[in-house]
Amino acid sequence: MSTQLADPGRAFELALLSTDDVAARREFSAAAQREGTYAAMDSLVVPALQRIGEAWEAGDLALAQLYLAGRIAEEVVTAALPATRPFFAGAPPIAIAVLEDHHVLGKRLVLSALRAAGYGVTDYGRGISVADLVARCAADRPRVLLVSTLMLPSALRVRDLAAGLTRLDQRPALVVGGAPFRLDPELWREVGADAGGRNSADAIELVRRFLGGAR
Repeated sequence: MSTQLADPGRAFELALLSTDDVAARREFSAAAQREGTYAAMDSLVVPALQRIGEAWEAGDLALAQLYLAGRIAEEVVTAALPATRPFFAGAPPIAIAVLEDHHVLGKRLVLSALRAAGYGVTDYGRGISVADLVARCAADRPRVLLVSTLMLPSALRVRDLAAGLTRLDQRPALVVGGAPFRLDPELWREVGADAGGRNSADAIELVRRFLGGAR
């Protein structure tokens, strides 16, 4: 029996880890033919990204491997879905930003994972202030807002962000992540967020929770 038929999930995961985009496309295409495109996202892409994220958490993968795996997964799904933009247009709006800091790697990982899982995400960029982020949410009305920080002062500014969001007609669920929240697992509660995530796999699960399974 071929590897593809025996364990397509493992074959897709290995293709991502070896940066073999041709093999990754082949495995995803086969799964999409068997199950349907969106079902393949849930059965193949999401579990692979979760396992890869867990391996990085355990110290078994380099950050570069995690980053490249997410990018390849995003590219594979995008290439397989010519109707991705219309599909995203009808999905609940999600937004992501780096609050005040200017690092982008963590956000890039989460953004790639969410898009590979079939979610449409608006990227508000990096270095955005609390006031600007509240204004963007007031205009766009996202259902979920994911915020990344690198330094503790920026993480503490989430308290002001949470207060600003409560004044909106439609307050998004606020999910935070980044180094300060990894070092202090309870910090997200202290600053008034709705949840804290450690990695891109957590982000997928939290978005799914707050959207009630909608996509």
